[in-house]
Formats: sequence, C-alpha cells, structure tokens
Amino acid sequence: MVIRNVSLDIVCGITSRLPETGQPEFAFAGKSNVGKSSLINALMNRKAYARTSSQPGKTQTINFYHINDAFYYVDLPGYGYAKVSEEVKAKWGKMIERYLHLSRQLRYVFLLVDIRHDPSANDRQMYEWIVEQGFSPVVIATKLDKIKRSQIAKQVKAVRTGLGMKKDGILIPFSAETKAGREEIWELIDQAVSEYDGEDLEDESAAEGKADEIVTQLE
Repeated sequence: MVIRNVSLDIVCGITSRLPETGQPEFAFAGKSNVGKSSLINALMNRKAYARTSSQPGKTQTINFYHINDAFYYVDLPGYGYAKVSEEVKAKWGKMIERYLHLSRQLRYVFLLVDIRHDPSANDRQMYEWIVEQGFSPVVIATKLDKIKRSQIAKQVKAVRTGLGMKKDGILIPFSAETKAGREEIWELIDQAVSEYDGEDLEDESAAEGKADEIVTQLE
C-alpha cells in the first residue's frame, strides 16, 4: 500500500456526535500499553504521527485519521492499565460501544494483544464484546520482535486459546520494529476498500435513535 497523505481529521470526546465519514473505517482497540499508536504509525508509514506515550491511557478520545483521502484509521481509547477512575473507564466503554453500534462505514475491528503474554481478562472481555457487536475481530499480536522465533507458534496458540477465537479467526503477529505483519494488515484493508460501495450497514433512523439513547446514558 502506498500512503500518499495522512491527516487527523476528527477527534470525538465522550459526548461528541459521531461523524458520517462516508468512507470505509478501520478501528483499532487494545490495552493501553499494547503498542496501538506504534501500529497505527506503521500502517500510516509515518514515524510518529499518532502519538505514543509511556503513560497508559494517553488516548482519551476517538481519533479519525484520514488516509489517502479514501478511508479512515480509527484509534479507540485504550483499556486496562489506564490510570483513571472507574467512572471515566465506564464512560470510555460507552463511547467505544456507541462507535461500534453506530458507524455504518466500519469494516474491520483490529484488536491488539501482546504476543508475549496470555490474554488478560480485559482482552478476553473486549474480544467477546466486539463479537457481540456483530464483528469478527482481526487479532494483531504485537511485539513480535520481543520473543524468539521458536516461541512464535506457542504464543500464537496461547493467544488464540486465551481469547476463545474460532478456528477461522484471523490472527496476525506484528512488530513495530521490523514491520513484520504490516503487509498482511494492509492487504485486508486494501481488499475492504476496493469492495466498499458506500452501502450503509444499518438503518439510519434506528442508528440515530440508538445514538440518542447512549448519549443520554453518558450525560
């Protein structure tokens, strides 16, 4: 994939109305320290466009990165180790839920987990939650360069088992350092963009009603 231009077009807070981008969207979810910004930077072919931080929970908004004027990477708030109150975490959860429910352009949800460790309870909960929203998450097992080649098969199996993935579920080991796995992710995105014909995934009036309901819960 040739990345010609990138821009941070839209930033949504807890009670913001979600945009109607009219173009394919690809969402990225994962624990606060799993390397989500590093992955997005690699997929944008930029070194530091999406901000990385040693402080978990840095991303507190939904950020829409416009790629090649043709589609969006959507960076969702991290979960797990973020040093915020339970009340704020709950609001982040509602914000993510609202996006998954209401975006009619969402094509893939990429769920990031650390390949070095068995999935946490939060990882498993997020995986199951994404499935409940009607999506088949593509699991990205990050930090591939941190383990030995001989450990890869064992750790991939551990991630699949820990998340309860189906046999046909897609899992891509990835390294932000070596860019291993980037081409495979780009291939999925390329195919989805080429197949996109602008159709809505859900009835608009029903979506607006659900949006109002969730916004009310957040206020």
